[in-house]
Amino acid sequence: MTRDDLDVDPEELYGRLKAYEGRTAASGGAGRDPVNEPMIRHWCEAMGDTNPAYPAVAPPTMLQAWTMGGLAGHPGGSARSEAYDELLALLDDAGCTSVVATDCEQEYLRPLRPGDRVTFDAVIESVSPSKTTKLGTGHFVTTRMNVRTRDGELVGTHRFRILKYAPARPKNATKPEPTRKPEPTRKQEPTADRPRRPRPVINRDNAGFWEGVARHQLLIQRCLDCATPRFPWLPGCGACGSQRWETFEASGAGTVFSYVVMHHPPFPAFDPPYAVALIELAEGVRMVSDITGVPYDKVRIGMPVELEFLRVDEELELPVFRGAGA
Repeated sequence: MTRDDLDVDPEELYGRLKAYEGRTAASGGAGRDPVNEPMIRHWCEAMGDTNPAYPAVAPPTMLQAWTMGGLAGHPGGSARSEAYDELLALLDDAGCTSVVATDCEQEYLRPLRPGDRVTFDAVIESVSPSKTTKLGTGHFVTTRMNVRTRDGELVGTHRFRILKYAPARPKNATKPEPTRKPEPTRKQEPTADRPRRPRPVINRDNAGFWEGVARHQLLIQRCLDCATPRFPWLPGCGACGSQRWETFEASGAGTVFSYVVMHHPPFPAFDPPYAVALIELAEGVRMVSDITGVPYDKVRIGMPVELEFLRVDEELELPVFRGAGA
């Protein structure tokens, strides 16, 4: 069911949604664990961050990690407010039953150190007018979280924006498949009841990467001042700060640096269990990818992999990695 199928007055709905602006989205939240060196080390290893300042202080971008409740949730229950649940239910009732995270902004006021314990609260900052995207029509909901130490000192803010939308009508199933280059591409066989995979968010910073994927090229950025390669695509160099860069094509060779086997939570477009790996490319950067051609319980750290392109549906093709020799 799409939003067009429902009897919804857009102006009346937007007025009701706007009434939630400024109301509490979460309160009384507390981090499950103190800031600690093991989590900092794991984060830095996964990100390839060798900054000598860590783990004496936590990387600023870990700010949200200290507020997460995990699968077990926060002690004493969820910190999310009734007002926020009401807002989401109102959107659900209007046909906006799907959600996708769109972006986040963080501000860091002072570094967190091992032993710090954080608390947090959040406010519903804004609800946008109705917007139509490729995914469908809905409303952007922005919340702002304040993260503090136990003694009340504000250490950072986290602004998070989601799109609650009514999925667009699927295209005619009889539409002929577009002509593609005769390059080696694997195809995920569709089924009548399989939902579509989420669409990647393409913006001005990463559009060139997806243009490369369309040409069956895996493009990596390289700084023109210090020659440091980087992935994922970013507007500036993390090593020297330069905003001058070029691209080059990856060879497609790599190894499994780490991996997880996903069992829970289930996601409609995927069939658990399946392996998701952090691939270390021959060029020295890492990227997250599906592993194909190898059973999930046979994936191992250090396993050689090779790039291939997976045709997920008529509109989406993804770079993935296949176990070498599989």
